[in-house]
Amino acid sequence: MPVDEAEEREEAYMRLALDQAHNAWVLGEVPVGAIVVRDGHVIATGFNHPVGSADPTAHAEIRALRAAAEVLGNYRLPECSLYVTLEPCAMCAGAIQHARITRVVYGAADPKTGACGSVVDLFGDPRLNHHASVQGGIMAAECGGMLAAFFAERRQRRKDDNEPGLVEEITLV
Repeated sequence: MPVDEAEEREEAYMRLALDQAHNAWVLGEVPVGAIVVRDGHVIATGFNHPVGSADPTAHAEIRALRAAAEVLGNYRLPECSLYVTLEPCAMCAGAIQHARITRVVYGAADPKTGACGSVVDLFGDPRLNHHASVQGGIMAAECGGMLAAFFAERRQRRKDDNEPGLVEEITLV
């Protein structure tokens, strides 16, 4: 497959993950989306929903892995790739390893909780028994831009809500 075709396919999958991230945004969740691909077909999708579902594990990656496992009837997902708009955290990286995902492709790096090299590299740790290949930076500007726009909107909303007469939020030190 020519490089341009491969790049186009990678971007097409990441655009689907971005669509999932948008679903999270609409629900007021941090916009992260994920898809699971096997043999060139999207078999599952997921988006962040921990607040609305009252579930701290309801990250996009976990939700996509759960859906893929249900579709395939197995918690092991060999020969599957995971596309996600934000670098997975340690919790998600652990689930990805347990699921035996072959390849992880992410958009924006996460300098605060990224577990694919930004903060820690769980996929590169030789002490662990499964090592998915990892490729970051696919459509990083678009993926990071969505997150930046979401948080800017959230900050503006908080600022707008702080009108005269309202009690200010107290910050404890």
